[in-house]
Amino acid sequence: MSVASGELSDAVAARRDERRAAGVACGAHALHDGYTDLIYVMLPIWQKEFGLGYAELGLLRGLFSGTMAGFQIPAGLLAERLGTATVLAFGTALAGAGYCLAGVSAGLGLLLVALFIGGLGASTQHPLASTLMARAYEGPRSMKALGTYNFAGDIGKMTVPATASLLLVVMEWRPALALLGLCGLIAAVAVFWLTPRYGSERAEAVSKNKVEDTAAPAAAPRFAFPVLLSIGMIDSGTRMGFLLFLPFMLTAKGASLPTIGLALTLVFAGGAAGKLVCGFIGARLGVIATVWLTEGLTALLILALLPLPLDTAMLLLPVIGVALNGTSSVLYGSVPDLVTPEKRARAFSIFYTGTIGTGAVAPALYGLVGDALGVRTAVMVVAGMVLLTLPLALALRAVLGRRAG
Repeated sequence: MSVASGELSDAVAARRDERRAAGVACGAHALHDGYTDLIYVMLPIWQKEFGLGYAELGLLRGLFSGTMAGFQIPAGLLAERLGTATVLAFGTALAGAGYCLAGVSAGLGLLLVALFIGGLGASTQHPLASTLMARAYEGPRSMKALGTYNFAGDIGKMTVPATASLLLVVMEWRPALALLGLCGLIAAVAVFWLTPRYGSERAEAVSKNKVEDTAAPAAAPRFAFPVLLSIGMIDSGTRMGFLLFLPFMLTAKGASLPTIGLALTLVFAGGAAGKLVCGFIGARLGVIATVWLTEGLTALLILALLPLPLDTAMLLLPVIGVALNGTSSVLYGSVPDLVTPEKRARAFSIFYTGTIGTGAVAPALYGLVGDALGVRTAVMVVAGMVLLTLPLALALRAVLGRRAG
């Protein structure tokens, strides 16, 4: 009787930890991604306030995102020593403090410091929150869980900038940013309090117990993770390249500025749905089948967009968004299959650094192609590049076994 009671108690505790992990990871993703995209709302205001040119505005945006990308690997390494809860909570507090500091900035210099601090704090979220979800939802469920986590980031990208826009109607930008930054400080306390503590002993035990029944991450060949990372980098570069040329494609079809804004909204809405749905599709069909489906559709739909008239093209954009963004959930969900549990934070940090870094560089490279060959040909190049993921995906089949599909 006592043994059964103990097992029941453990099951209840495990479900509680799952709920807490999901709440912390999804909440942190929404807040941090919202902070990242909040800068787009502020750029016109800062341009007027500080008399900045477009290059300087690009520097402000690049400072935050570049710091975020560059410090993800150190964040993962630090979490291995101090724990996920401590580092993620500290990072959330730093991100909030960055916006609080921006709210009291009297000049451009202090604003630059504030954005650096905010980017430094934001660097902790992707690798650590992903690791938290993967630990809480072991095995096949991790892909669905990471798809939900991925979707939560898009919710933050919509809600935080929208909240800022509403605040700017009733107050100046400085107190508005300070108020949003305060939310980060409060969230940091919740993150530290609610995050389940998963010790290394449990991770090692889980790995040993599953080694006979599943293709253990420790047995994965060394090339597997780099191949997965390569797919992720190509996928990220394709997404940024397509978004770079989309407004110009639509302009050539006769679209006005409001129509272009609506078109981007349709792509982003489809992308948010794709991140959620493709996590579940990947768990059912397998990684390889889903990558072939989404990446193949991405290439075909981008090419199909070129000859279509504007009205028909607008109808196609949400579907393109689903395919364009859906692959990411499947790729993130595959990371836990290729590394041992104690190395997940490091693996996720490397993966996010590679994909976010490629997304930052790709528009400049594709822009050179566009300048040399024209928008239409550059879009064809983007569609052709995404097809490189298909043979790379096949290379993972033997490693991921049945889950590869």
